[in-house]
Amino acid sequence: MQKPLIKNFINDDLLPFDIVFKDKKTPIRELPEHLHDRFELVYVYSGKGTFFLNQMLYEMNEGDLFIIPGNTIHQALPDSESPITATAVFFDPQLIGHYSAGDSFTNMQVFERARKYKSYKLVVPAVMRPHLEEKLKQMHDELERHEAGFRYAVQLHLNSLLISINRLILKESHHQLAGSDVGPSWLLNILQHLDQYHTDQIVGLSYLAKQTSVSAAHLSRVFKQLTGMNITDYVNAKRISTAKEQLLTTNLGIDTIAHNCGYESLPYFHKLFKKFTGVTPGLYRRKVIKEISFQIDNMT
Repeated sequence: MQKPLIKNFINDDLLPFDIVFKDKKTPIRELPEHLHDRFELVYVYSGKGTFFLNQMLYEMNEGDLFIIPGNTIHQALPDSESPITATAVFFDPQLIGHYSAGDSFTNMQVFERARKYKSYKLVVPAVMRPHLEEKLKQMHDELERHEAGFRYAVQLHLNSLLISINRLILKESHHQLAGSDVGPSWLLNILQHLDQYHTDQIVGLSYLAKQTSVSAAHLSRVFKQLTGMNITDYVNAKRISTAKEQLLTTNLGIDTIAHNCGYESLPYFHKLFKKFTGVTPGLYRRKVIKEISFQIDNMT
């Protein structure tokens, strides 16, 4: 199993934010699949490629914006002849502005919509791209200069950017988030099936091949080619993602969560969880709950 990336962020408790600005991605330099708790925006300036995001496959082209909720499996697969140049923004939701109780608007709507409809790509209209690119540059410059108030400035620019994105999606129906536009229908059906049934112990290559009209060898080859992951890695990533959610939203014991996610062996579950997150399930639960409490205290 290829070791999934444990994304390392800038260690600034006062500003849980990071940006990789105008980075050129090639198949050799692209990061392996990764799964982290921060929310993410990826904007493409130029180049071509494929983006595998949760159970969706997208083409990557100039002006595309990928909206990635926290704890979502994703991997970019840049084209070797036309490398991708993109900016990626990572942030904790605590940086998003809190509005009056009477206002139904929230800057998290675009992420909630992406998660609800399982649609993560927005093609930014050409007229809006300079504004979006300037906001990304302003956040990057603030982090680079580190002048007085830079944390507050980054937070303001981030919220301003998200307001523009939300307005774009809400205002015009033809700017709705897009569905998958890459891959054969049988593969997309397999990804949809895995999204619902990945915790079933029976799920595996032989089982999935029976759900399609293709051989196990062909399924394995095309899955790897289009997603950058083999099926076992993907199923494990989906299960660990579900385990993380259950650790934070329920009081279930770790052994019960392991069983719920398709693992009979508790030591194996611990080993996989640490491989994907860098910590044990128990430490992850305590660490994230402590961080949430700290954020609530700060807001108060």
